[in-house]
Amino acid sequence: MQKNRWLFTKLLEDKSPSKIIAYLGVIAAFCTVVNFIEFSISVDVQFSLTMVVAMLTGILIGPIFGFGACFLGDLVGFLLNSKGTVYMPWVGLSVATFAFLSGVIFHVLPGKGKRAIWWKIPLLIVSSFLICTIAINSTGFFLYNKALGFSDAVEGFVTERYGKDVFFFAYVVYRLFFKMQIINSIINYVLLALLLPFLARFKLLKLEI
Repeated sequence: MQKNRWLFTKLLEDKSPSKIIAYLGVIAAFCTVVNFIEFSISVDVQFSLTMVVAMLTGILIGPIFGFGACFLGDLVGFLLNSKGTVYMPWVGLSVATFAFLSGVIFHVLPGKGKRAIWWKIPLLIVSSFLICTIAINSTGFFLYNKALGFSDAVEGFVTERYGKDVFFFAYVVYRLFFKMQIINSIINYVLLALLLPFLARFKLLKLEI
């Protein structure tokens, strides 16, 4: 059954197709609900729990199924609560990739037990931050804002510190530190490290970690 770990975890391997669909539907619905939960400090600074939920989803049901459930949850969440904005597919892609990476690291890569947790969590943190937060999410927003025109705040920040037009590295610095997205990432990663050992105690979840 090891080959199926790319698709699903031990939690789903003995389930019928209808039950698997039901599991995916419930998890996608939960991901949708999480999209509604945001803690806003200002218009430009928001915190959410989508990252930790996505990572736990991948660990719970596997890389590919986790990816699909999180992407669907983000899409449905947007359709139900768009707030007048346009759909940004890179947001859903980054969230879904959090689930995919966590599923791969915890179920496809070798190593189980407490010792494995403490090298797999750092690996997940580094890889997901670089791939999801920087390569996918920040790149998507950079290209989107470049096409529409950067805000005065971004342009002022870059001009003052670098003396040139907005470029990718400067935009990432602004987004991570001045929009406090780095704090959002840290909160979600800390929650993952705290919740994962706790959830592993529940035999019903069949977490292979």
